Amino acid sequence: MGIIEWVLSFAFGGGRNAVAETVQVFRENTEAGAARAAQHQSQTLEQFAQEFKLQQRGWFDRLMDGLNRIPRPAMALGTLGLFVAAMVDPVWFAQRMQGIALVPEPLWWLLGAIVSFYFGARHQAKGQEFQRSMAQSMARTPQVVENIQALEALTEEKEEQKPIVVSKAGPKPLEQSAEYNAALEDWRQANG
Repeated sequence: MGIIEWVLSFAFGGGRNAVAETVQVFRENTEAGAARAAQHQSQTLEQFAQEFKLQQRGWFDRLMDGLNRIPRPAMALGTLGLFVAAMVDPVWFAQRMQGIALVPEPLWWLLGAIVSFYFGARHQAKGQEFQRSMAQSMARTPQVVENIQALEALTEEKEEQKPIVVSKAGPKPLEQSAEYNAALEDWRQANG
């Protein structure tokens, strides 16, 4: 044993671990790697803490940040509100849309440009598509008004009637529609 120790001591110097140093040539020192990883993680968390640190800002900066957050939710909720308004009072909604139809086209283009610059793009194709669909919706307004009047007339009557189905062709008795089920009607009358 003394000769091997003397050879290794001669090759690597006194007081050194020849086996550990030889292995480190082929494989990373796990303890040193863990220390480097811990230091890296600590520095990363420190950097994140600096990025997300609450900055002391003035009232004007806070006000502007709040105002910049309003348009997108306002437009989304406003659009949902239009759908609700169309269902609650279709005639009122149709009257408002007729008023919007009177807005001159250059003003639509200006509004489209402002909105597209604010949100990022896609205004021309989608805007023209929207106008076409609005025109198609307005063309159906008289039919919708007739159907609503027919439904209101049905709710006002106190006496019992045969069920009515409202379709594109207008109101008609249930027996003439595809949804009529004679067995189901007999069961409903029997169980009243």
